[in-house]
Amino acid sequence: MRLKEMRKQNVVISDAKSGINMAIKVSMSNSSLFSSAAPGGYISIPRKKLLKKIETGGARINAWVDSMKASSPTHIKSSGSISATEDQGSWILHHPSALSMFEQITNASKGKQIVMFLDYDGTLSPIVDDPDRAFMSDAMRATVRDVARYFPTAIVSGRCRDKVYSFVRLAELYYAGSHGMDIKGPAKGRKYKKGNQGVLFQPASEFLPMIDEVYTTLLEKTKSTPGAKVENNKFCVSVHFRCVDEKSWSALAEQVRSVLKEYPKLLLTQGRKVLEIRPTIKWDKGKALEFLLESLGFADCNDVLPVYIGDDRTDEDAFKVLRERGQGLGILVSKIPKDTNASYSLQEPSEARTFANT
Repeated sequence: MRLKEMRKQNVVISDAKSGINMAIKVSMSNSSLFSSAAPGGYISIPRKKLLKKIETGGARINAWVDSMKASSPTHIKSSGSISATEDQGSWILHHPSALSMFEQITNASKGKQIVMFLDYDGTLSPIVDDPDRAFMSDAMRATVRDVARYFPTAIVSGRCRDKVYSFVRLAELYYAGSHGMDIKGPAKGRKYKKGNQGVLFQPASEFLPMIDEVYTTLLEKTKSTPGAKVENNKFCVSVHFRCVDEKSWSALAEQVRSVLKEYPKLLLTQGRKVLEIRPTIKWDKGKALEFLLESLGFADCNDVLPVYIGDDRTDEDAFKVLRERGQGLGILVSKIPKDTNASYSLQEPSEARTFANT
């Protein structure tokens, strides 16, 4: 997709009939409304008619809860994990450690311009109970700073761009917040002459008032659920349930559903222990990756090697783009085998830092 086409990105609401049929089919087959099939890599719930169907029975809410369990590391045998017949060794064979394959990766990068894309939570920082305390270490910050000296480097996160910047505090990077719906580049000091310095792109800006409304409403709705935390990520609202007792997940899902049904232009997706409400537009971390490559002047180059490191379901959109391009490396950070479009794996953020240092 060319840069001009991206800038003209319009809101696209999924077809009601096909969307409903798809959602019902998936929920019957695997009890999950969050399987891949919609913008962002998951079944979306963008229509009042579909939400009305969910409203008619506890089975639909149970499907939400099943998917919430799937995002928990304690529920390994979930729809987000590999099948029971595929063991750890087999998974590693297909997704070898990026550290053990470093020589092969180095050979693939010879004569090419590397462009680094890094998720934040679970990649540069550990996953913590309080999302406001997901601090990266000084050692990790130094590593990212060193990487940016040699390669164009972007942080791509579901978090609000300003929040991610407050964690990272490196002005020389590109930042793509809200799953790529809020992109800004460094205003000065770049040695990369291609592309637009200080690029700012917000394809969902018209949704800002709506997102603020939803955030305020969810704050009030979820007060009765101990441990629930609602985060305004500017272009999306995140409802964290990491600290919510599992017995209360159904009630929390119902609270979120009751708000979402009033906003047919918003959809629900799920990340790692988080429910996320965002605009129904064809935009995700994969689109953000393409946009940044275009902005840097590398979209149609054969001598570029994008490297994307991430740990979450939402990073799969970027992994998929790299796989479809047949150009670039996707690296999944996970201790648990998962279905993924990434080519390589790393166990935890410390290994991501080792890889980048190497």
